[in-house]
Amino acid sequence: MSSSLSSVSDGILQFATQYSIYSGFITFSFGVIGNALNLLVFTQLKLFRTNRRAFYITVESISNFIYQFFSISLTILISIYGDDATERSSIWCKFRFILAQICALTTFYMVCFSAVDQFFSTNHRYNLRQICTLKLDQYLSFIFVCFAIIHSIALGSSYNVQPTSGCVISNYVALQYSTFFFYPILVGFLPIVIASSFSILAYRNVRRIVRRQLPIVRRKLDKQITAMVLMRVIVFVCLSLPYNVHRIYVINFPTSRSVPMAYAIGRLLQAIILSIFVTNYIINFYIFIIFSSRFRHQVKLVLVKKCWQRWKYWCCSINNRIESENNIEPRNSQMESEENM
Repeated sequence: MSSSLSSVSDGILQFATQYSIYSGFITFSFGVIGNALNLLVFTQLKLFRTNRRAFYITVESISNFIYQFFSISLTILISIYGDDATERSSIWCKFRFILAQICALTTFYMVCFSAVDQFFSTNHRYNLRQICTLKLDQYLSFIFVCFAIIHSIALGSSYNVQPTSGCVISNYVALQYSTFFFYPILVGFLPIVIASSFSILAYRNVRRIVRRQLPIVRRKLDKQITAMVLMRVIVFVCLSLPYNVHRIYVINFPTSRSVPMAYAIGRLLQAIILSIFVTNYIINFYIFIIFSSRFRHQVKLVLVKKCWQRWKYWCCSINNRIESENNIEPRNSQMESEENM
């Protein structure tokens, strides 16, 4: 009986490992493409360069990019060793959670800041519209990223490798903080409430924007950004809740390796929930391109008119340079032969 349970648990662990590997490579591929195209569109188009919500989306895309390369490193470790190596090294155990928390806090609160800024920028009151400026947003982003780094180092240093439970929080104060504040509030309830509330209020503002005397380009841009932010917030809420609930449970009730079946099921559940959560870091571009026809046109404009034209110019300049060098060489050889005569 015990041998059959052991073989079943080994099969579940093997399936969890394979699932982590394949889902990791798939999310990495889509994430790199999506975030790269996001950065291209929001940095190359003049329409977005001075737009504050586009600035937050750009910062979020950079954070997502960093997380994608961190995530693929875990996937490679799983494919080599069968696990993410956090149970082998105390330093890697700490660093993994520090970097993951920095990226999570940055991504989550950039979504919140973009929703808040959209509410203020579409408000019918002039004094509220003037509160947020691009320079203020840059300062706020810098301060928050610094806070995320300091906070993550402080909390991540409390992780240690335990012989039976693996990489877990070993400090009682940090455990209570993670259970009652960090996961349920700081990366759970608080960003969800802020993002959803302000995105709904911004959507209400945009519905009344027709009454205001605004240029049609600005009006269309406000509608486009508001719709994009609202859809991003809805997806963000749906993808974040399962992970936060799971993390609170795992922190308080870690599964011991001495119970193979429970440990294997826990690993499989963790792999599935983590793959759902990681979608937060790759889905921006695909949400925007599905729900915004203007964004589809803008992506096409950047890829065809800017990137492709630059590539053609670069290739043509290289070809012209090679042809000119080839033409110069026969002339030089001809001159040398004349001199020898």
